[in-house]
Amino acid sequence: MPPEHRAVLLLLGLGLVGHVVRLVVSDARRPPGEVRLLGSSDSSAALARRDSLVRLARPLARGERIDADRASAQELQRLPGVGPGLARRIVEERNRSGPFGDTAALRRVPGIGPSKLRRMAPNLAFSAVSRAPMGVSPPVTPVVTAPAPVYSEVINLGSIADLERISGIGRRRAARIVAFRDSAGPFRTPSDLARVLGISLALARALWTAAGQQ
Repeated sequence: MPPEHRAVLLLLGLGLVGHVVRLVVSDARRPPGEVRLLGSSDSSAALARRDSLVRLARPLARGERIDADRASAQELQRLPGVGPGLARRIVEERNRSGPFGDTAALRRVPGIGPSKLRRMAPNLAFSAVSRAPMGVSPPVTPVVTAPAPVYSEVINLGSIADLERISGIGRRRAARIVAFRDSAGPFRTPSDLARVLGISLALARALWTAAGQQ
């Protein structure tokens, strides 16, 4: 082989060895576990996904509500007592039979009973109008021949806002009363009212009297 060719091959070999050495030294200088960013677009997407996961994982703030008629399965998992399986069933039932519209309609979802509703009720919201399920006629209001007691109008028919105005109930108890009433039917005695979580029999009697004075 002519001397000129040997010199060219030697230079090429030295260049290749130098490039390998630079790569090895560069990797050795990086701290262990360092994450290498591939590009600005990849970084932005990763940060956006991280922020989304943090937002969905944070606990519910005081007074914060989740719209059961619109929320995704991930958002529904922020409700008390709702895991991935139940959140998925809520969305599936909503897609199959339409939005819920009120607390009582959530009983359509397998796995949601009175106790579960009581936990969820303070943090639930509904953007859809309540409607009767398909094939079920709306309830007919019975004809009342005598004036109904005032407490019946407040305790059994009042909204959360109506109940909240009664001294001693407050927003949270009012939401629990409505959720329990929607799932178990109207209250007939103070003992029925005492079945609501957080309401003792003594408090139920006091509230019963107070509601009658509204």
